[in-house]
Amino acid sequence: MIADLKICIDKVVNPLSGEAESVEKRVEDISEKNGEIHIKYNREGLSPEDKRKFEDNILNSIKDKIDPEKVLFSSFSKNSSDIYKKEEKKEEKKEEKKDSSKDASLKVGHGDKITQKRNVAGVGKVIAIASGKGGVGKSTVSVNLALSLKKMNKKVGLLDADIYGPSLPMLLKKRGEKPRANDKKKIIPLESYGLKLMSFGLFVNEDEPVIWRGPMLGGVLNQFLFDVDWGQLDYLIIDLPPGTGDVQLSMAQTINVDGAIIVSTPQDVALLDATKGLKMFNQVKTPVLGMIENMSSFVCHKCGEEHFVFGKEGVKSKVEELKTQFLGKIPLDIEIRKGSDEGKPFMEFSKNQSGPIWKSYMSIASNVDKIFSKNEKESKGFLGKLFGK
Repeated sequence: MIADLKICIDKVVNPLSGEAESVEKRVEDISEKNGEIHIKYNREGLSPEDKRKFEDNILNSIKDKIDPEKVLFSSFSKNSSDIYKKEEKKEEKKEEKKDSSKDASLKVGHGDKITQKRNVAGVGKVIAIASGKGGVGKSTVSVNLALSLKKMNKKVGLLDADIYGPSLPMLLKKRGEKPRANDKKKIIPLESYGLKLMSFGLFVNEDEPVIWRGPMLGGVLNQFLFDVDWGQLDYLIIDLPPGTGDVQLSMAQTINVDGAIIVSTPQDVALLDATKGLKMFNQVKTPVLGMIENMSSFVCHKCGEEHFVFGKEGVKSKVEELKTQFLGKIPLDIEIRKGSDEGKPFMEFSKNQSGPIWKSYMSIASNVDKIFSKNEKESKGFLGKLFGK
């Protein structure tokens, strides 16, 4: 098998130089492990786009020999800050003797093929926060909702699943920090404001574009769900990217999501896309807990007048049409924007608790928690009747 694959790969052309692999010899190792093919190559001088093309060319050359879903790539370079495989410095090797943990890394590849949905170890409920459209404040809502649940004495984790535009490290003041791995090779999530955090943004430079195929996104999402030591959590909140793309589908196929929340502004163009998002969850059999109206209105600090910048009660009207729940509305306020930019989320600071935004978030968190409490009571009541308990 390996010999046949090597013959095919030798014919692959490097998009940068135009030379065949038999001449360049970038591929250093091809091996088989647990039914998967691992290909290690030298990425020196290749841009992210060149890397993608090179890997695509390899996959196309061997697709008749092996299922591309079973192929995992890893790359190395003497002079690169690539996120997947870093050369350890001598000083870091000395540190390892004192500390059993080391820098966490991500697999480059399509990930494991999922045959059935799994639960995330140690996690009570998984909540997906989604929006059909970008720019509606979904990530800000995710962070502040998580902090609101924490204030209800819940243990909460945040998973930033927006691979192309991860923003949670900025919102939680963790820019530039890197996760570590424990002695069981599990990734240790960072902690911020009492929340456990995992984000793709912790593995890449902020100005580095991510140019990936859909299956590779699913592979990283699988790692963040199953190769992270989340510990014991009441809630794991997944901040999804906008739209109804590969990440959403991978999540729905991979894990049992206990509920999805749709975030939208009141304006019609946002509601149009939010409706598509909600219907996507219905199609993949994921329960929708309800909708949150963000940036519902703005109260002028000078005149005190309330302005409905993006329209009035658009989400409230839409939930009736879609037969789902209205979880609450959050006003637009400059303090939320400032706190987000500075990594100081609104719901973490008690100075804000006298205002309407604080009350809105606590009300939404309570509504979400009540939905699960009610469902558990109804389930227990049904079992009680069934078994005479």
